[in-house]
Amino acid sequence: MAERVEGFNFEQRHGKERVRVARLWKTKEGKHYVVEWRVGISLFSDCVNSYLRDDNSDIVATDTMKNTVYAKAKECSEILSVENFAIELAKHFISFYRQVTTAIVNIVEKPWERIIVDGQPHMHGFKLGSERHTVEAIVKKSGALQLTSGVEGLSVLKTTKLRFIRDKYTALPETRERMLATEVTGLWRYSYESLSSVPQKPLYFMERYGDVKRVLLETFFGPPNVGVYSPSVQSTLYQMARATLNRFPDIDSVQLKMPNIHFLPVNISNTGGQIVKFNDDVYLPTDEPHGSIQATLSCFWSKISLTIGKWESNPG
Repeated sequence: MAERVEGFNFEQRHGKERVRVARLWKTKEGKHYVVEWRVGISLFSDCVNSYLRDDNSDIVATDTMKNTVYAKAKECSEILSVENFAIELAKHFISFYRQVTTAIVNIVEKPWERIIVDGQPHMHGFKLGSERHTVEAIVKKSGALQLTSGVEGLSVLKTTKLRFIRDKYTALPETRERMLATEVTGLWRYSYESLSSVPQKPLYFMERYGDVKRVLLETFFGPPNVGVYSPSVQSTLYQMARATLNRFPDIDSVQLKMPNIHFLPVNISNTGGQIVKFNDDVYLPTDEPHGSIQATLSCFWSKISLTIGKWESNPG
């Protein structure tokens, strides 16, 4: 998106961050559905004059962006996924403003979950969950689309079946059982490359989000009666990403970040020996410092490639 300005390469964007909006839908039967979103908007546009000549006539005001979020939420008369709302919002900016060439919309959905009372889903009662649903939609004037969904804050723990390599610098004590705990941050990029290719099935992406989470968790934990062995966090991460790509043909890439949160076996001793004998049953939870493990698994031409690093959005 860079352009030549007075002999320099110049790239600019502007937008609005942390716009909070909640949308409530009510059915004829009296059942309520609610979502809460934190929206970020970034626009690439032809507004160089605002930087060089004090001319703001081509600027989309950030207050206008904020108000547009509320107006578009009101227009959504039917329940929709956060992915579809992000796409609709981005489509508005690239179609309504001639100077906007690319719109990037990032949304984090707060996890309000319907409560169960006496074994029945409550008609209008919700509690706040833990992990958050994330979305980034990049839409160009041409109709090209890049759509990425994700999850953050997915805390998981299994109390056995983890090993690691020991060497002369390893200080962790030997133990028959070692816990594996992490907070998963995941991103998966869809293969849809244009607005016209997006599935028209209502709530498609909402269902896909639940399905991807389910595959990640099933791969992490394994069968309920026996679990699954984890040679390392890296191996488990790879298997989780691989299972996701194999299960969902419309997902091209999966990035997982899984910090190794430690549960250290407690040992109380003095010069006379061990004061209390522990048997792999009391631990000290600690999240600092922690290991940092992340990787991206991508499918291209039916081949699987593994890269280490971070995705970069490419609006250009």
